[in-house]
Amino acid sequence: MGITKRLNFDEETEIIGRICKALGHPTRIQIMTLLWKRDNRTCGDIVELIPLAQSTISKHLLELKKANLVSIKNEGKKSIYSVDLDNIKILKKYLGSYLSTIDILEQNKSTVFATKHKIKGRKSYLKQYNYEFSHKKIIEEVF
Repeated sequence: MGITKRLNFDEETEIIGRICKALGHPTRIQIMTLLWKRDNRTCGDIVELIPLAQSTISKHLLELKKANLVSIKNEGKKSIYSVDLDNIKILKKYLGSYLSTIDILEQNKSTVFATKHKIKGRKSYLKQYNYEFSHKKIIEEVF
């Protein structure tokens, strides 16, 4: 049996890791966006705006709760969800300092994605990424 290594990181790094993991799904990002636009929504309110099953939205809300991104207030049988600003502030601070250290000038970047081609024919997907093979003949398909 193998041994799993567990590194101990500082508390802020652990929090940021949990937040990023929770935000690693497009539905959870959409839920956070909805809550950011208008706090105090029920699961039913969110289901009306995102075309997924109520159980699916509930599971996503639970993941956001585990990461302390949303807080829950119970009113009778209803659970009211809102954004928990404490961890959002930590994420904002981290991303702000991280992004300020990156100096990328997009206009000076030269990547295979910057190459534009008019794409026709079989295996044209190779050309869109600038993978041209001069020794292979590409047959043009006529539509």
